[in-house]
Amino acid sequence: MTSEELADALGVARQTINRWVRKYGWKTEGLNGVKGGRARLVYIDARVRQHIMNLPAIRKRQTLYQLAETSPPYGEEQKSTLSRQIIDALENMTTQEQERLAVLLAREGIEGFLSRLDISKAEA
Repeated sequence: MTSEELADALGVARQTINRWVRKYGWKTEGLNGVKGGRARLVYIDARVRQHIMNLPAIRKRQTLYQLAETSPPYGEEQKSTLSRQIIDALENMTTQEQERLAVLLAREGIEGFLSRLDISKAEA
């Protein structure tokens, strides 16, 4: 990135970026065709990323994004309990029983599985 692009992204002055380049010895490359010949590309390597991530403004920005995230919607307690019971039952089955259940589900599908449990589609 140019120092101006990096400054815009971070919300600081271009001179601040140039000062950091000199102070921390960041790797840069001259950019041809710019009036005055002073434009430079700043390589965004691990040292630059580390410095950027330690800036208070960036840490605060990340915190704001985390606060802006909505918490996931939770289903009814009954669904959660039912899911837990099904998972517990599957985990308590032997490997052979799990394999037989997988074959049954592949062969007959959910509808066939429910009919074997005597649970009709109208009841579900």
